[in-house]
Amino acid sequence: MESVRSGGKRIVVTGATGNVGTSVVRALAADPEVASVLALARRRPSLGIRGVEWETVDVSRPGSEDRLAGLMRGADVVVHLAWRFQPTHDPVVTWRSNVLGSLRVFDAVVRSEVPALVHASSVGAYAPGPKEEPGVDESWPTHGWPDAAYCREKAYLERVLDTFELRHPDVRVVRMRPGFLFKETAAPEQRRIFAGRYVPGQLLRPDLLPFVPDVEGLRFQVLHTDDAAEAYRLAALRDVRGAFNLAAAPVIDAPKLAELLGCRVVRVPRALVRAAVAATWRVHAVPASPHLFDAVLRLPLLDASRAHHELGWSPTRSSEEALGAFLRGVREGRGEATAPLTGKKVG
Repeated sequence: MESVRSGGKRIVVTGATGNVGTSVVRALAADPEVASVLALARRRPSLGIRGVEWETVDVSRPGSEDRLAGLMRGADVVVHLAWRFQPTHDPVVTWRSNVLGSLRVFDAVVRSEVPALVHASSVGAYAPGPKEEPGVDESWPTHGWPDAAYCREKAYLERVLDTFELRHPDVRVVRMRPGFLFKETAAPEQRRIFAGRYVPGQLLRPDLLPFVPDVEGLRFQVLHTDDAAEAYRLAALRDVRGAFNLAAAPVIDAPKLAELLGCRVVRVPRALVRAAVAATWRVHAVPASPHLFDAVLRLPLLDASRAHHELGWSPTRSSEEALGAFLRGVREGRGEATAPLTGKKVG
């Protein structure tokens, strides 16, 4: 392995080629306390990051836990980020990858006697809650919104980890629960996930957007992915356990979106917007489902005080800067040399 530092931590990262993974492996590789990073993904990328070794493994494949256990042997920490967002029309596929794949990762952690597991949960794991600040802390119920596959899967894994911690108290388990994560080079992937590959970035030009719909419940939190990666780095290296909310200010709503896009705000009934989302989703025009739309309007705001106090973490960029990075990335087709983040200039 390139540039292995003696005496430091050996960390394994699953899902290392996505939005969060690429930022996490860079943050870890740059830390002098980290001896090496083993980055796992379904497809080998063309990234050259000093101190990072790449291996391919598909956690959704039955039997992959044997290979995972071999790759994890001798590791000090496993950071589990692997996640599949699509196809939204076939939740069995995402269940096999996200839930059954995570069970294989957790099993491999135990079999390899890895002492620490940092798991990517989400605001999507939370039950519906208040949309007003200061937001909910980590004790808020993690029942998710059952009609949305993403939330259902995140919530299910929270229950799995509850049992995991009881059965394996010797493993330090951390659950990261961030809001929506954006950065420039992940914009093409996120455009494909939510809007589909046929929606061009030009449509995010202010002169082509007549207005931003103001829908009841449209209040959410955004965080730059690199700031989230710093929280993951701290959680991997510090002796902490439990869940950590991650979010930046200010809260994003329709007026804030309109300000960023240079548009006006128009109040639109929730049912009308949902009907439009449902219609386009049914004909496979966009991948974002009406069930996910329902969930977003019900997600609570997060109180990230615990991360500030116990991790010593604070975001270095505002939510507006994070969203601005995403918008630039979409318009310019920014990306990275990984399969999930491949970019294409569209406008």
